[in-house]
Amino acid sequence: MTVTRGLEGVVATTSTISSIIDDTLTYVGYNIDDLAEHATFEEVVYLLWHRKLPNKEELEALTKQLAENADIPQQIIDHFKMYPLDKVHPMAALRTAISFLGLYDEEAEAMNPEANYRKAIRLQAKVSTIVAAFSRIRKGLEPVPPRKDLSFAANFLYMLTGKEPDPIAEEAFNKALVLHADHELNASTFTARVCVATLSDVYSGITAAIGALKGPLHGGANEAVMKMLTEIGTLQNVETYIHNKLNNKEKIMGFGHRVYRHGDPRAKHLKKMSEKLTKLTGEPHWYDMSVKIEEIVTSTKGLPPNVDFYSASVYHSLGIDHDLFTPIFAISRMSGWLAHILEQYENNRLIRPRAEYTGPMRQVYVPLEERA
Repeated sequence: MTVTRGLEGVVATTSTISSIIDDTLTYVGYNIDDLAEHATFEEVVYLLWHRKLPNKEELEALTKQLAENADIPQQIIDHFKMYPLDKVHPMAALRTAISFLGLYDEEAEAMNPEANYRKAIRLQAKVSTIVAAFSRIRKGLEPVPPRKDLSFAANFLYMLTGKEPDPIAEEAFNKALVLHADHELNASTFTARVCVATLSDVYSGITAAIGALKGPLHGGANEAVMKMLTEIGTLQNVETYIHNKLNNKEKIMGFGHRVYRHGDPRAKHLKKMSEKLTKLTGEPHWYDMSVKIEEIVTSTKGLPPNVDFYSASVYHSLGIDHDLFTPIFAISRMSGWLAHILEQYENNRLIRPRAEYTGPMRQVYVPLEERA
């Protein structure tokens, strides 16, 4: 057997959902640049689930389905109020809430394609409501019910703040959702597919995926980037801070990517949006600091920024709490997870790799009383 640590470069399955070829990311063959500039998140959800862009009637139908399923059970809200709210990370709350949500879905254990698709609709619709509700409850506020007349992006920002977002904020958040929707066989997506390959249910697959996304080497990176920017504080402190990190061989979050060699194609879109939003909010120093960090890390280490780096200042400029950055990632990536789960069910085979054993051999059992 040949051991490949971290399964780097190992092709584990075939998929028709997304691809990363020559540093170009596509969803069902559509370049991410094209989708980021023109598509709504709802269009991308349809694309990932149906492998084609929707026509007007199909998009209206999906949008209506998402709006009609956005409400969450009162039991979820009551459950949140029982949490030690000053200690619980929102990703832990989301992971628990999604698993809890499955208890109230009468089709949770149904495994036919039609039922699984209906569960996908419900999960995609409810995840943003769950995140927004938890955010408000931990601040002592009541959740804001979802509206049926807003886009998916605008509705989340509305539920979070109680105010309808302006067009620039809606555009920024929609773009972020599109850019994070899927990314081939990333760690959380692979986790979801491994889980449902046992023929476990959709809720189990999504719960497993959220657990994987929670880690700082995956979805938690954007929160870590904002923590770094906050620690640096001013543009004048950037050079000393970053060089100290580099000299101490500490990881700079938001840079490099295992599958990209010349840069993450998603980063440039969020970089533009970061510049636009930080100027609009009167806090351009977040963007200026980010650019300076990029210049130092790229010139010193040869590592370009990834999607997490500029998404941090974008989300901050939208007034989003820093520890909500990863749950927001989950709101978007829910669409990709569900696409991969449905695809796994279509042509399932149990995912069961091997491990090379490197421990001791030919040991002989010694009775307890004879052991040293």
